[in-house]
Amino acid sequence: MELPLGPDPRTQTLRRLQDLLVQRFGRIERAAAEWRRPEWVLVQGVIGARTKSEVSNAATDRLIARWGSWEAVAGAPLEDLQAELATQTYPNIAAERLKASLSALVDLRGRVDLSHLEAMETGAAMDWLEQLPGIGRKIAAGVMNASTLDRRAIVLDGHHTRILQRMGLVPVKASTARAFDAIMPVMPEEWSGADYDEHHLLMKKLGQTWCRPSAPDCATCPAQALCETGRRRT
Repeated sequence: MELPLGPDPRTQTLRRLQDLLVQRFGRIERAAAEWRRPEWVLVQGVIGARTKSEVSNAATDRLIARWGSWEAVAGAPLEDLQAELATQTYPNIAAERLKASLSALVDLRGRVDLSHLEAMETGAAMDWLEQLPGIGRKIAAGVMNASTLDRRAIVLDGHHTRILQRMGLVPVKASTARAFDAIMPVMPEEWSGADYDEHHLLMKKLGQTWCRPSAPDCATCPAQALCETGRRRT
């Protein structure tokens, strides 16, 4: 006879962590008026490598304002896209990836349109997105969560993944995809898509302030008591 294993303790750790982060940074509530269409979020993700979100947001808005449609952006000369994306950290790579991903969407769907994702299960929709050039797990999750689709999919950037690894919540040196697969089953079941988004943004703040890539400030970190690395370092 097998005894039930009970709930995974990582779920309660995530709940406690969220409370601590809200206490430290305050709530980050996503207004419905600020939700973007999935196509916009995909573009923002593709061009946003190593670039602050507000810079990438502005660049995404400039693209659609200049060309009028994502299909026109896909057909724009590469050098024009590179010039328009000069604010990005890697403008040439951003332009190449953007043109490739939008062109692939046009080939598959006849236009830059992700409306079919609304009827798909979240995992299947993410798998579909990841067939596009330049679209990995982070961008796919962002399209599903941080858009009008509003799905329960956690977005893992470098900050978020690093914190999960240091806390012992996902395997050490786990890739984004592996970290996603490890943490999604233990995410609190009561959290909504907006809660997922808030959690990600709070974790990003934690990574930018205390849990930095080098010289993390474990001694004063608000999450220190929950963190395997923090307890070893203090």
